[in-house]
Amino acid sequence: MSSIDKIKAPIASEMQEFEKSFRASLKTNVSLLGIITSYILKRKGKQMRPMFVFLTASLNGKINKSTHNAAALIELMHTATLVHDDVVDESFERRGFFSVNALWKNKISVLIGDYFLAQGLLLAVRDKEFRLLEIVSDAVKEMSEGELLQIEKARRLDITEEIYFEIIRKKTATLLAACAVAGSVSAGADEEKAGLMKSFGEHVGIAFQLKDDLFDFQKKNLAGKPTGNDIKEKKLTLPLIQALKSAAESEKRIIMNTIRDPKINSKKINEVMDFVLQTNGIQYTEEKMINHRDSALNILKQFPDNPARESLEELVNYTVLRKK
Repeated sequence: MSSIDKIKAPIASEMQEFEKSFRASLKTNVSLLGIITSYILKRKGKQMRPMFVFLTASLNGKINKSTHNAAALIELMHTATLVHDDVVDESFERRGFFSVNALWKNKISVLIGDYFLAQGLLLAVRDKEFRLLEIVSDAVKEMSEGELLQIEKARRLDITEEIYFEIIRKKTATLLAACAVAGSVSAGADEEKAGLMKSFGEHVGIAFQLKDDLFDFQKKNLAGKPTGNDIKEKKLTLPLIQALKSAAESEKRIIMNTIRDPKINSKKINEVMDFVLQTNGIQYTEEKMINHRDSALNILKQFPDNPARESLEELVNYTVLRKK
């Protein structure tokens, strides 16, 4: 049994049911829309976000129709943001496959993202899931703010560690926090428990993003995105921020000028990567990642020991141990 299959075990039947209903809900008579939707669904990842929803619901009560709505709403919103993100980032690859905009261009990609967004809104309004809609809408707002903050800082290249953590909290951790809150609320958790779940999701999300940032400095990357891509896109992540902090002023100036170069090539990107690998940037980032993992695990200890909690603990550990 794979690690993910083991984590899914307590909610395996619910996940299977969710998969079927989610695919059925996206059926359409518009042939182009159907082709693209099918392409997206066939290349879905490990379904970590629906897993978070179902496991946190099971941790706080019983999985029900509202839990399925929460998982579908988050998956629809998340898919919309991924399609739009690839347009914003001019990225032609996702998880080793062509992105939607690489195959069908930007105009269609934006419309597909809008379609998934609208489907999520309709689901919430149809079933009067206004609390869930509030949770997920707030997450999407924060994610947009995080993207814009990152773009602003990429232009100025003046990002600090504090701002970096604010960016990844908004961009990545907010959505996992929404999963945890939505799952717990769907099962009847009170505001105190929902608050704990929000903190839990944020810590896991930050650890997840730190792991992704570390992948970008691997010469043999299995994570599904090009190595050194963050440097190419002028995104200063924690390994590089820390490396620059500990570098001599002259060396820092050379590295920053290299990153600012609009014609930066693969050779120069490798030079920046080597600079980071030769400092404590990687170790420092790993330590921060482990701290957030431990904070998430400590929150789980405040809940009863049951199969859902055990799976969530394994999911947290998987987040920092995964190879891609």
